[in-house]
Amino acid sequence: GILFNTGAGQHILKNPLVVNSIIDKAALRRTDVVLEVGPGTGNLTVKMLEKVKKVIACEIDPRLVGELQKRVQGTCLANKLEIKVGDVLKTDLPFFDACVANLPYQISSPFVFKLLLHRPFFRCAILMFQREFALRLVAKPGSKLYCRLSINTQLLARVDHLMKVGKNNFRPPPKVESSVVRIEPKNPPPPINFQEWDGLVRIAFVRKNKTLSAAFKSSAVEQLLDHNYRIHCSLHNAVSFFLIYYILFLCTVTYMFIFIREIPENFKIAEKIQTVLKDTGYSEKRARSMDIDDFIRLLHGFNSEGIHFS
Repeated sequence: GILFNTGAGQHILKNPLVVNSIIDKAALRRTDVVLEVGPGTGNLTVKMLEKVKKVIACEIDPRLVGELQKRVQGTCLANKLEIKVGDVLKTDLPFFDACVANLPYQISSPFVFKLLLHRPFFRCAILMFQREFALRLVAKPGSKLYCRLSINTQLLARVDHLMKVGKNNFRPPPKVESSVVRIEPKNPPPPINFQEWDGLVRIAFVRKNKTLSAAFKSSAVEQLLDHNYRIHCSLHNAVSFFLIYYILFLCTVTYMFIFIREIPENFKIAEKIQTVLKDTGYSEKRARSMDIDDFIRLLHGFNSEGIHFS
């Protein structure tokens, strides 16, 4: 009797075979705490409650919260269910071992990165996405779907496409096809400042078919990097002068060689950017064909010359 709000992504997974397949692929354990986002009327929730220690279900619609509560009320499963009412993007995530969810598709991207930056680490996430979004997550360099989403996700996690799910498995049916994806965070994560990394990748993928030399000639990019470079130099010099003062205070005679980064009067950030691109060998490369190792080397090349992206 519920009128589902399709504009808010309310498409209930109704096929029990698909529900069971998703749970099987999650390889849930008796001791697991599972995070579920968008439980709807609880078709996935109830099945998981039978297999795990606890399910924490995040639901924004009070009507569906009531339906879910009625479904487990008076059963042995009720004590294993915790419901959090509200927007999952605006709240801190609890501790959990695994995440299993048929997500509202409009929150797919922000939720993936909220998951991947969550600590402590979880074991895995089995998530339902719009088909094209799922294929972007797993796309490799050279693919038409390869994008900033692909490389950022694959930097932080191992991602696998598990299965396709047709429209008719939902009530009401969505307008798009769906896919289930497994995301397993890399633990420990790569030793990279993610804000720096994402700043570089964002610039490179704005026009992923352009050469990097052309992509970095944007006036907005040059202004940003010039601003960051000058801040970096001033901070670096302030630290250097403090070290000189501190060491002279401790020592009577001290011979020191501390690098001070000075900015020449005729300094042009555009020339420095192009020099870094040529020296690293990426000037004529295109983002669409570059892998994670390529971007790590390029980021190191920029950072070693005092150019930063955050």
